[in-house]
Amino acid sequence: MANTYTQLYIHIVFSVKGRQNLIQKKWEDELYKYICGIVNGKEQKVYAIGGVADHIHILISIKPTIAISDLVRDIKANSSKWINEKRLVFGKFQWQEGFGAFSYAQTQLDIIIAYINNQEKHHQQKTFKDEYLDMLQKFNVEYDEKFLFEWIE
Repeated sequence: MANTYTQLYIHIVFSVKGRQNLIQKKWEDELYKYICGIVNGKEQKVYAIGGVADHIHILISIKPTIAISDLVRDIKANSSKWINEKRLVFGKFQWQEGFGAFSYAQTQLDIIIAYINNQEKHHQQKTFKDEYLDMLQKFNVEYDEKFLFEWIE
């Protein structure tokens, strides 16, 4: 698109189906690299990726030539196929339906990158449910509890 200039930073969050603790330390870096390849292949840029055994966070810059929902669909479909083809989990791996997407300014990137890179430490003090609900409230996102992720208490 000629004469179109944007600077859009999106923090994407999604979880493993049933919130199972399936993402293992021994292959999570390989998974993150694979996801970065998917994003780069769509001509978008990853600034940070991280998470814990049951969910991940990705900070990207996104161009207006692609819908966020299409990008997340492709990330989830291709990465779950990759996990299944490599037989990294017992049974069939799937991501849970839906995702969260939150926008940030360039001046906030260092804070969000540090937050994503410190997920393991962060979740020693806060559950994913509390983290996600806090994000929804912080961004004034209206939601219906019955359509949120499945929570494991």
